[in-house]
Amino acid sequence: MNAYDFDGTIFPSNCTIGFAVWCMNRQPKLWLTYAPHAAKSVALYKLGKMPSYRMLREIYSYLKHVDDFETQIERYWDKNERRISPWYLAQKKPDDLIISASPTCLIEPIARRLGVSYVGTDYDRDFGILLNNLMYAREKARYIIDHGFPVIDHFYSDSLSDTPIALCADHAHLVTHGARKVTDWPKLDELTRKKVRKKINTGWTIHLDD
Repeated sequence: MNAYDFDGTIFPSNCTIGFAVWCMNRQPKLWLTYAPHAAKSVALYKLGKMPSYRMLREIYSYLKHVDDFETQIERYWDKNERRISPWYLAQKKPDDLIISASPTCLIEPIARRLGVSYVGTDYDRDFGILLNNLMYAREKARYIIDHGFPVIDHFYSDSLSDTPIALCADHAHLVTHGARKVTDWPKLDELTRKKVRKKINTGWTIHLDD
């Protein structure tokens, strides 16, 4: 089994933000009711005044205000499915697993189109709450172990924050340059290890050029 992060890995951007912009352009009121609130939450997080899980819950909150969600998410992927990285499509296998911190309701439609399995963060759109831990960093590794998945042959991610699950794989690969370049997972020197530990603990994403 091969496992893949999604945003920045086999898809060049963040689908949560991309779909938010898609929805705001179709429901302009969200630019006034959601965008300032989301920006404030990010600012508070960066100032250390809001934990990551709450910040992301606020980022996801637009989903509960989207009219005809099922129609819009399918239209979003109608337009954006073609952006899936060609290198991934060339090696895609039926037993692939996409494991992403993005909400399951956003990942499920594209995973279904690709014909692969998926795991995301469960977000209840009706109540605006997280139903499980964020599928992020160590939580990905914990999920794989707790649910008895087969050995991961290859794991791919754009983020060193995924080091815990990378260590669960026989081979790990880092994806860079807008989901276009794949290299071996870097050997972690002590400085990088400290950065990884810090980012995993704070729940933010770390890239090699951070």
